Amino acid sequence: MRVMLDTNVLISAFTRRGVCAEVLEAVLGRHDLVVGSTVLVELERVLIKKMEVPAQRARETVTFLVNQAEVVQPIRPAAWPLRDPDDRWVVAAALNGNVDMLVSGDGDILDDPQTELDTVAPAKFLDLLRGGQA
Repeated sequence: MRVMLDTNVLISAFTRRGVCAEVLEAVLGRHDLVVGSTVLVELERVLIKKMEVPAQRARETVTFLVNQAEVVQPIRPAAWPLRDPDDRWVVAAALNGNVDMLVSGDGDILDDPQTELDTVAPAKFLDLLRGGQA
């Protein structure tokens, strides 16, 4: 299965132990990870500015993902009516990357009524994996 992880999931996966770390481990071990180029830029910025991760460590994290994932660079944002314009780029990467599932903690993405992309929260994704449905 092709799975994309949103920035918030990746930040939690790399800065805390918990559900998001389990999600990343599961995807790397059994699925194909897809990451949007804009997600990588945002990830590095947030790790450094908000999470106070040393810049070198943040760059190493991004490099790790580039080496483990298929990086998708959309040419335009998705047409979804999301409040945060950055979320439209995340969705565009997921759509352009032909992912089977986008894992996100962003309520705007999760609550959008569209049907062209399966979106789930991290805990729900783990439940699906444990139930054998993903």
